[in-house]
Amino acid sequence: SRRVDIADCRDIFYNQRHKEDIKMRMHMRLALVVMACLFLSVSCVVAQEKKIVSAPDFELQDIHQDMVKFSDYKGEGPVLLFFWTTWCPFCAKELTILRDRYAGLVKDGVEAIAIDVGESADTVINFTQSYFLPYRVLMDKDSSVSKSYNVAGVPTYILVDKNGDIIFQDNYFPQAEYKKLITQE
Repeated sequence: SRRVDIADCRDIFYNQRHKEDIKMRMHMRLALVVMACLFLSVSCVVAQEKKIVSAPDFELQDIHQDMVKFSDYKGEGPVLLFFWTTWCPFCAKELTILRDRYAGLVKDGVEAIAIDVGESADTVINFTQSYFLPYRVLMDKDSSVSKSYNVAGVPTYILVDKNGDIIFQDNYFPQAEYKKLITQE
């Protein structure tokens, strides 16, 4: 007969415990994979749902001291809002890009409006004089309009369709997609 010593019992216990640990880790990994798949599938469904956000109405003064009401553009066609500041070097570059694209935008039925955020009229007027901008430049002196549009930084482009719904918002001009966006209803 074979004598079982303490070392043998320890090895048997260790091997059994090791197998249980491996089995538990595999179950945990499987659970994580299942949860990740569920999360991704829910995320994809949410991403596919198009959340329609209406563009808030506003009334601002332009650089010629005329009052401009955004609701006057509703039903006329898409409007591209461009939020910017004079101290932002990227904004200055985008102002000229928008100036150069303006004729094409108008041809496509899109109106462009530049909205300076949080600066005085004198600062904006002096800055824009050398740019010869063909589109309207409005002044959001107290930044209330930019806040209502959730503008987190400048430059920010917001494309609003003819029904007054926001269909694009980002820090770049939607060159590749804007024609597709304005033809969708």
